[in-house]
Amino acid sequence: MMKDYYQKSMRALQLAGMSEPTQKGYTRSVRMLVDFCGKTPDLISEQELQDYFLHRKNVDKWAAATMRICYSGIKFFFINVLKRDWHTLKLIYAKREQTLPTVLSVKEVWNIINAVNTIQNKTYLTAVYTCGLRLHEALFLQVTDIDAQRMRIHVHRGKGAKDRYVPLPKSTLHILRIYWKRHRNPLWIFPRLGRSGLEGPKATRPMAKASVQGALRRVLKQLNIKKRISIHTLRHSYATHLLEAGVNIRRIQQYLGHSSLNSTMIYLHLTTQGHENAYDIINSLMKGDDHENE
Repeated sequence: MMKDYYQKSMRALQLAGMSEPTQKGYTRSVRMLVDFCGKTPDLISEQELQDYFLHRKNVDKWAAATMRICYSGIKFFFINVLKRDWHTLKLIYAKREQTLPTVLSVKEVWNIINAVNTIQNKTYLTAVYTCGLRLHEALFLQVTDIDAQRMRIHVHRGKGAKDRYVPLPKSTLHILRIYWKRHRNPLWIFPRLGRSGLEGPKATRPMAKASVQGALRRVLKQLNIKKRISIHTLRHSYATHLLEAGVNIRRIQQYLGHSSLNSTMIYLHLTTQGHENAYDIINSLMKGDDHENE
């Protein structure tokens, strides 16, 4: 029965235009509820749902961001798949925490990237930082997304299923070309290489996020960096460094793919300067070290 519910849920999520990461997050939220209650979702009562939310919030002390995913996933499932019209589903809300993101200096970013010992992970992290990409946006980069003539990357179906273009620094294009020539996959920039490391040319899927997340954790441990850093920290650092260099905040909003300027305003605590020649600034800022892997 759960397989049937899963299929119905995935169909509803896809029809609603949800991104693949959102689909996974919503599905995981429902699965955790089912495991907690020990029964199929159609047998879960409104009271049990309330008890579950309160347990996660008050006993497990889930963060607001985690609770938001939990609420959203379960709410979507109960309304769109089970057709429940419960008051609880209209009431639930997790306030967004207004915490400032961890940001690295330009030197810290390049120290981390240059300490990575595989060209695949090093190139991936370089693309994330120098183009301000989200984790999955970089993983799913395709060869045809790279516009070397206009020096930009076409980001397909970013957060909120929105397309956008981001500036492509010359140095990043250079290292992407060097890496691509190693595997020459006709579709993916970062193909799944497999255990042998030789499956890249024929891979039909991009590399797994666990690969780059693990690589980052190992480097942070190696460098004895205690800050709470994730792949997304590189994107935060990208935005902050552009602001510090004087790029106009409206430009940065476009590059990050933020629907609202309010999402970009969080970086304004660092600078209020404005600058229009964003492409020149990015090319200058994102050079890094000379290309050792050439």
